[in-house]
Amino acid sequence: MATFQRLVRFVPKSDESKVLLGEPVDAAVDVGAAVRKGEVVKVNVFSGSSVLDPGSATGETAVIGRILSPLARQEVGTIRCIGLNYKKHAEEAKMSIPDIPTVFLKPDTCLADPWPATTIIPKHTIASDSADYESELAIVLSKEAKNVSEADALDYVLGYTASNDISSRASQFAQTQWCYSKGFDGACPLGPVLVSKDAIPEPSKLHMRGLKNGKVLQDSPLTDLIFSVKQIVSFLSQGTTLQKGTVIITGTPAGVGFAKKPQELLHDGDEFVVEILPHIGSLYNVMQNEK
Repeated sequence: MATFQRLVRFVPKSDESKVLLGEPVDAAVDVGAAVRKGEVVKVNVFSGSSVLDPGSATGETAVIGRILSPLARQEVGTIRCIGLNYKKHAEEAKMSIPDIPTVFLKPDTCLADPWPATTIIPKHTIASDSADYESELAIVLSKEAKNVSEADALDYVLGYTASNDISSRASQFAQTQWCYSKGFDGACPLGPVLVSKDAIPEPSKLHMRGLKNGKVLQDSPLTDLIFSVKQIVSFLSQGTTLQKGTVIITGTPAGVGFAKKPQELLHDGDEFVVEILPHIGSLYNVMQNEK
């Protein structure tokens, strides 16, 4: 059983040299939105240094200075990604509903922190004006998994968070494989909190939105998922060892930028928010052109 409900990994205001872990004092606060607004967010500090081994409450509190990704880069290995996993997104992309999950990979160098960390748009993506967003639910595994059945799949899930599968559409449409176009440095922001699977017993009851500069561009219940969390974890584990800490991002709903008319792509200074409610809250990222 999980020993937490919602964990946040952060740098405290009191000491920029530290990285702490804990649960927000206010169980209902949207951590990402509150920090973005400059509000004071207090955290009950845990004894552990990783969400994979969080320890227990120390009795101390700290105020968030900067939110970090729930996991450090060395903990995630290769990020597994599911493409084309919402019915309405398949429709807007004019693609058939897949019979099995579509899988691609992101390297650990894609992992990025929420705001105030900036999200870099690579030079060649700037030149082609093709940077796009994809709001996604992310799964984090609690232990090594291989050849897992769908019935047992949730036994391997630690919890859930929000992610943004930032993509270069020009590169994606120029190739049959997606790893390059979605594998740039910082192209997988994660956060703001990791929510225990016990707090979200049925992920399909979550609701996700994607907002660019405050404008709602994606708005979908997770009942539109083609392949469920159980199906995804089971499928990815067949013949393959998924290590403890593996991050799986589960696909994006309808409303991506390239499919809109006119298109809603990402540019220098744009703020994009992935909001998953209840529990997870808002992942904020601000775009910055690569110099």
